[in-house]
Amino acid sequence: MLDFWRAIGVVLRRWYVAIPALLAAFGGSYLVYVSIPPQYISQSVLTLTVPTTGPVKPGDPNARVQQANPMLNFDGGLNMAASIIVQVLGTSEVRTALGAPRGGETTYEVNNGSSNPELLFSSPFVFIQGRSVHPEEARKIVVKVAERAKIELDKRQRQLKAPPVTFIVMAEMVAPTAPISERSERTRTTAAVLVLGGIAALSSAFMAESLAAASRRRAASRSRPPTEADWLPAERSVLQR
Repeated sequence: MLDFWRAIGVVLRRWYVAIPALLAAFGGSYLVYVSIPPQYISQSVLTLTVPTTGPVKPGDPNARVQQANPMLNFDGGLNMAASIIVQVLGTSEVRTALGAPRGGETTYEVNNGSSNPELLFSSPFVFIQGRSVHPEEARKIVVKVAERAKIELDKRQRQLKAPPVTFIVMAEMVAPTAPISERSERTRTTAAVLVLGGIAALSSAFMAESLAAASRRRAASRSRPPTEADWLPAERSVLQR
């Protein structure tokens, strides 16, 4: 507690150093805040379902083998299909084709509700989040990704020669939402700059206090009268001669 009040005393004594430094910190944080454009996000949720006719093509009931959708021939088929779509949409080739590469002004993220790769097979959902510095672009990229998801799903089912009547249905559970502003990133950056600026201001005050103390000690040493200890080295040199 004593150290705290000592620190406050130092800041009050060196206010002419601390206050300009604090003002500079506030000014720097403001410039950082206005220089980072706000990000707008839009979201959508897709779900995969089995067709109403089932995973097997209706045919001759006496036939030994009936045509079925290979993607639905095992437990968790919908989850597996969703994870495949998530991984395809996350590739750099698809991102570039959709005009939303990583690090660009407009980008997107796709997952099944979890960012953990080990949990990609846990649900038949596809969550899409578009992000852009332009509100309309954030929503447009979500629409484009959702359309591409349906194309990729149909493409892979055709590659497996699944009967069209057994195709997995991708339904829109949540339509692309209206873009909303997300200011958390630049708020965090601004807060970090302000904290660092505050630390720098306090350090400047303590540095000024340290320099002033050192200057006082030098002045005191020059103004005090000489003592016997100061004359001893000179006397010894005279005797040695």
